Amino acid sequence: MNKRFSAFFLSSVIWLSVLLSSNAQAAEKPSFEQYIELIKTEAIDKGYDKSLVDEALNGLTYRHKVVKKDKTQPEFIQTLDTYLPKRVNDWVVKKALKQLNDNEALLTTIGNDFGVQPRFIVALWGLESAFGKYTGSHSVFAALTTLAYEGRRESLYRPQIFAALEIIKRGENTVAGLKGSWAGAMGQTQFLPTSYLNYAVDYDGDGKKDIWNNKADVFASIANYLKSEGWDNDGTWGRQVKLPKTFDINLSVGKGRSLAQWLKKYRAGEKSLADWRQLGLLRFDGTSLPSKNIKAALILPDDAKGRAYLAYNNYKTLMHWNRSYYFVTSVGYLADLIKYPPARLKL
Repeated sequence: MNKRFSAFFLSSVIWLSVLLSSNAQAAEKPSFEQYIELIKTEAIDKGYDKSLVDEALNGLTYRHKVVKKDKTQPEFIQTLDTYLPKRVNDWVVKKALKQLNDNEALLTTIGNDFGVQPRFIVALWGLESAFGKYTGSHSVFAALTTLAYEGRRESLYRPQIFAALEIIKRGENTVAGLKGSWAGAMGQTQFLPTSYLNYAVDYDGDGKKDIWNNKADVFASIANYLKSEGWDNDGTWGRQVKLPKTFDINLSVGKGRSLAQWLKKYRAGEKSLADWRQLGLLRFDGTSLPSKNIKAALILPDDAKGRAYLAYNNYKTLMHWNRSYYFVTSVGYLADLIKYPPARLKL
């Protein structure tokens, strides 16, 4: 056997083994219908009544449009410079200011009770559901099972299915009433089911944690989430900064493959404002950074090509809500515009 034929033979064997392995893996994956049956069996094993499980999971179909939306989220196909003007436009800012004024008494009370500034409650409410206008009309069970079956984030979405069953079991909603976004996020807060179970609040004491229709519960649930994840009521979220021309971008926090990994990177990258001043960072208007004793980490949402932010502790808390630099930055940006409406920051 000559060397050329030997190399060809070896490469053919490798290619064939990869092909057979891929086919074997494909054959091992159950159909969507079989996957649902596995979920149903697991749910019954966890103690959920068969009648509830059948009502929630019978007749579901795989939603190709849901997967398409998941793969084409704005964060994947835009830059922050194109994302921010769309998310925080004039209508959103004006509506946020009006909602803050119209609900001032309730927001102030809840803000004081939970230690969360009302402007951040309103900003999250506005960006998640357009102040309650768009909460989604998708079956939560259809969305969650589709995303779990698709596989890329099964570890996130599979537990959500059982959490959604728990919500029904507790009488907080019905199978038919459990509607949400294409991603299975529910109500005016756009909580996933596990977030609902962990953070939703019955603020008015009517016996129901109603994040779909009750503003008191909506505001309190948002505030409770932030407080539970370490919100600092005396601080803000961060600030946009200018970097010197010769700056080591390795000092910035990478995006990380998981929240735990990102938090580790964040903690490793924290420095005092004094340290960042020594490294040449300036406020966005070109003036010196504040002299306050605050730690911050450097965030580059679009790497070295775009904007730069010093992120404070509350930025870290918002990343628990949604691990997207674009989303978190838009929340902070809107909250700033609510507080300083005359001094519109440049988009």
